[in-house]
Amino acid sequence: MKLTRSFLLVFLLLGSILLVACGGNSEESSADSEDGSTDSGDVGDGETYEFKLGHIAPPDHIWNEAAENLAEELEERSDGRMTMELYPGGQLGSDADMVQQLESGSLDFGFITNAFLTSKSDAFSAWFAPYLFDSYEDALAASDTDVAKEILTTLDEDGLKALDYFFSGHRTMMFSEKVETPEDIQGLTLRVTPSPALEDWYRALGASPESISLPDVYQAAQTGVIDGMEMDLDAAVTSNFNEVTGYGAMTNHMVWPSVMIINKDLFDGMSEEDQQIVEDSMAAASEFATLKRADQEEEFMDTLTERGMELYEMDTSLFDEYTEDFDEKYKAIDPLIEEFIEEFR
Repeated sequence: MKLTRSFLLVFLLLGSILLVACGGNSEESSADSEDGSTDSGDVGDGETYEFKLGHIAPPDHIWNEAAENLAEELEERSDGRMTMELYPGGQLGSDADMVQQLESGSLDFGFITNAFLTSKSDAFSAWFAPYLFDSYEDALAASDTDVAKEILTTLDEDGLKALDYFFSGHRTMMFSEKVETPEDIQGLTLRVTPSPALEDWYRALGASPESISLPDVYQAAQTGVIDGMEMDLDAAVTSNFNEVTGYGAMTNHMVWPSVMIINKDLFDGMSEEDQQIVEDSMAAASEFATLKRADQEEEFMDTLTERGMELYEMDTSLFDEYTEDFDEKYKAIDPLIEEFIEEFR
C-alpha cells in the first residue's frame, strides 16, 4: 500500500508540472497572436476551393488576361488553397446563360458585360452615359466610389455578388462607308451589344440597332446585313473587323465595363478572411487589366491602321444634344443613375 501511495504522489506531481508547462505555452501563444509576432500572413481558414470562371471574350482578349491574373492572385494570396479553371470564349454560353449558372451555383465566377446587366438592373445603365469619362484611369477611379459600389449591390437579390469592375476599352463606331457627323448615322443598321441604354443611344442617333452575337458579327458585316458596329478596339483587332468595316470613328463615347461576379451563397459561406482574399484579388486583377488595356490603345490603333482601316476623329460637340437627352431620360429612371451622372459629368 505504501509503495502504491508513493507512486501515486509522483504521478500527480509530474501531471501538475505538465499542466503548468502547457498553460505557460498557451499564454505565450496567445500573446504572440495578439501582437502579431508569429503571424505568417492572411491565408484564411484552411478551406480549399476549386473555382470555375466563365466569360464570353476570346482567349487572347484582355478579359482572359484579367481572368488569368485573378486566378494567380487567388492562388498566391490563399497559399495555394484557391485554384481556378477558366472557360473563355463563351464555352459556357452567353452572358445570360452564365448569369443563370451563377445564380444556381453551377458556376462560381463570371465576368459579365455591363451591357447585359442593364437588362437585370437599370442602375448599371449609368456607366453608359455618353462622354462621361476621358480616360480609363478616370473610369477606374470612379469604380471605387460609393455610388459605383452601390450599383453592384442591386444584384444581391438575384443570388449574385458583384464585387468589382474592370474596363476593356472605350466604344468606337466602325462603318463600311465613312461617317463624319451624327446625321450621317441616320438610317444605318448597326450591330449594338444588347442593352436598353445602348440601343436607346443609337436610336436617338437615327440608327437601327441590331442585336447580333459577337461570333456572328464578322459575317453580318461581310454580307451587308449591317452597315457597321459599335465596338472596342481590342475586339476589332482580335476578330479582324477591319476586314469588313474599313472606317473607324474614334468617338470613345462610352467606357466598356466588365463586372466581376461570384455566386452569392458561395461568397457568404466563406470566412471573413477568405472573402477578403477574393475581394483583394479582384481589385488587383481589375487594376492590372484596366491599366494594361490603357497602354494598348495606341498599339491597337496602329495595328488597325497597318491593316488598312482608316481611323479618324469626330467632333464630340456634335453629340452634345444627344448626350443631354440621354442624361435627362436616364436620370429619371433610377436615383443611382442620377447620382452617378451628376457626380462625374
